Amino acid sequence: MDQETKKTLEIVIGCYNEEENVKPLVAEIRRVTNEQLPNYRTKILFIDNCSTDNTRALLREICAEDKDVRCIFNAKNFGHIRSPYHALTQAKGDLVMLMCADFQDPPELIPEFVHKWEEGYRVIVGTKKKSKTNPIVHAIRKLYYHIIHRISDVEQIENFTGFGLYDQSFIQVLAGLDDPYPYMRGIVAELGYKMTRIEYVQPERRAGKSHNNFGTLYDMAMNGITSYTKFFVRIATFVGAFLGFLGFAGLVVYLVFLFIAIANGTAHPSIVYPIITSSAIFTGIILFFLGMVGEYVLQINTRVLHRPFVVEEERINDDD
Repeated sequence: MDQETKKTLEIVIGCYNEEENVKPLVAEIRRVTNEQLPNYRTKILFIDNCSTDNTRALLREICAEDKDVRCIFNAKNFGHIRSPYHALTQAKGDLVMLMCADFQDPPELIPEFVHKWEEGYRVIVGTKKKSKTNPIVHAIRKLYYHIIHRISDVEQIENFTGFGLYDQSFIQVLAGLDDPYPYMRGIVAELGYKMTRIEYVQPERRAGKSHNNFGTLYDMAMNGITSYTKFFVRIATFVGAFLGFLGFAGLVVYLVFLFIAIANGTAHPSIVYPIITSSAIFTGIILFFLGMVGEYVLQINTRVLHRPFVVEEERINDDD
């Protein structure tokens, strides 16, 4: 089949300080696609989030050797949410696949995703049934997915990180969204049509170390909660009403005991300890919900500012 008539599979890979992985990953993708997907023209799009190691130099070498590999170099690090999403919106393939550069999204699964697309599915997502990574982190993530699945206004996809294959028609949907801080997992769950799932075991990263930390994971979790749930705002109303009733009832009980003590001439019940205890509890609850409301306000502020996903510094092998 002529190269020009083949369907194009474009694989989008976000990277930051992945000098040990980029060349082996390209080689593995080429091996898998050449052997199992000869009827497709496979292209690769890297978006580098301002790496500080040798990643960019290696990507330049790869692009010089293979014109079907192109790169977007960001002017600075725009985070692991905005950068890959921007690359997705720049993908031109008939089929577009999103994966990480650390081999935790197994390249050997690419043909399985493509075959599902051939069956008529337009969004094929990879869901982790098991992970060989840090068991504590995996357990926390799994708990988070379970919680947001329960409280979300939209049916969420549990154990889904963005690894998947998307038809170009869905990429156009993503490109048309006016959301400067997109929550990919929620968007796919809400807008993904003709969708199916492929379960896989997530391996350990091939080389290097993960750049995720508590801050990045917390940021992603809050993005999902504030984008797709009203739970905490709604529950704050009910908790506030309940605490108000509880405080009023406590005051009535205290006054009853006070009047009884006065009538009997016994020692008055002390009000100091109940006040201190209830104040501490109520203050903690109020601050918690105030913080949650603040998270929603931050999300609103981010969207109102309409900042771009990223600022690009350079493109390599891009015809446009």
